[in-house]
Amino acid sequence: MVKAIGFAEPMLGAEIQDYTRMEAEDVTDTLNSLLSAGFAESIPYREQIEMADMPVTSFEINPAYVHELRSALIRT
Repeated sequence: MVKAIGFAEPMLGAEIQDYTRMEAEDVTDTLNSLLSAGFAESIPYREQIEMADMPVTSFEINPAYVHELRSALIRT
């Protein structure tokens, strides 16, 4: 999911779903987990995203965690 969102520009939930080929419910659950852990942020800001709003909401990696997440992706 972090690879799908990327580190450069925000990505719409619908684009993330297309990239990951996951069901909308699974994408929404995963994004909510990333939001609650602070690794991702939504635009507009929300603490949790509803499945109906997920496709039209943008997501980006929290800048405070970019370095750590990039390092973790390189190790995998």
